[in-house]
Amino acid sequence: MYKQILHTPEGVRDIYNGECRRKQYIQETLHQVLTGYGYEDIQTPTFEYFDVFSREVGTVPSRELYKFFDREGNTLVLRPDVTPSIVRAVAKYFAPEDMPVRLCYMANTFINSSDFQGRLKETTQIGAELIGDGSAEADAELLALVVESLLKTGLKEFQVSVGHADFFKSLLKEADLPEEMELELREFISNKNMFGVRELLDAAELSEQLKEALVKVPDLFGSVEILDVAESYAISEKAKASLQRLRRIYELLTFYGYEKYITFDLGVVSKYQYYTGIIFQAYTYGTGEPIAKGGRYDTLMDHFGKPAPAIGFVCVADRLLTALNRQNIKLDVDRPLTLLLYYPEESRKAIACAGELRSQGGPVELCCMAQDRTVDTYRDYASRKGTNRLCYYKDGNLVAEFLSTEQ
Repeated sequence: MYKQILHTPEGVRDIYNGECRRKQYIQETLHQVLTGYGYEDIQTPTFEYFDVFSREVGTVPSRELYKFFDREGNTLVLRPDVTPSIVRAVAKYFAPEDMPVRLCYMANTFINSSDFQGRLKETTQIGAELIGDGSAEADAELLALVVESLLKTGLKEFQVSVGHADFFKSLLKEADLPEEMELELREFISNKNMFGVRELLDAAELSEQLKEALVKVPDLFGSVEILDVAESYAISEKAKASLQRLRRIYELLTFYGYEKYITFDLGVVSKYQYYTGIIFQAYTYGTGEPIAKGGRYDTLMDHFGKPAPAIGFVCVADRLLTALNRQNIKLDVDRPLTLLLYYPEESRKAIACAGELRSQGGPVELCCMAQDRTVDTYRDYASRKGTNRLCYYKDGNLVAEFLSTEQ
């Protein structure tokens, strides 16, 4: 006997009613901020050739990709990350352009990860990419975009943690550790485990200065003053240059007036290996994962035949919505919806009335009443769905009632 399926697969879920309206509000708000900075919309396919997200590109590990085949036997994947898709498109369609290209997008991404129970495998991302500009000014613009986007949704308490890939990478280059030990070191630093770092490095033949620098990395986070502390552990010119870059970015953010939302973390490590400059993640109360993240990827364009500096960020709408809900931040999503009731013999005037109300900018839901149901029945229905106004005909005249929208 056929068994009816009413639930979704693990890692995906339905979003409906008020929650769906709130998520759409977030998406529209973020989109307005991005286009307000001059970013143009772009849409890329939901699935791409496997090579777009290969290990060489430095994106999500292959085991976490949703893979399948087309009729010709090519391996395709559902996009786990939008940035490589944007880069591919820019290399193809903007090849002659020698000025910065600003693009923004809204897309769902798919990662088949089972690391954390309850983590969504399909999420909605709203993001921006600035390609062709390698300046600190571009870095500051993207960070300002993150801050302004979060503020516009109503979020008040959050921090954007900013690091620089070159600081840690320069230390790794000096250390020249075996690949397995380097991966373990990255994991310890990502988890701020200084004891794990020290124990791991005890077995490595490194100078005491280099060991101490690597051990100190997880602790190099805080306000702008931490950059001065990090200076004493910057044992290469590349590491020193990364700190100078961060200082300039911070100065620029003071011009935006957003410096209070910025902290620094020289131990930030991303699973995306294509980051080459600043890396940043935004955190707030109510969710343990970053609600926004991004960074500079100056070599990623090389893989697609158009070398160019670039930087981008994404805001994960699902996580942001969770944070806003848990912080009890009310979003302006109330719809001035009118429910217009009528009996079949009143169809002509009801349809005409609904059209006139819609032309005035108000959404109207028409509902033909069953003969065995009273207005009270539909009044309860209207209240359940958060309708603002109930209209119906009585003795040939239209009666309007305003209802409470509290749900």
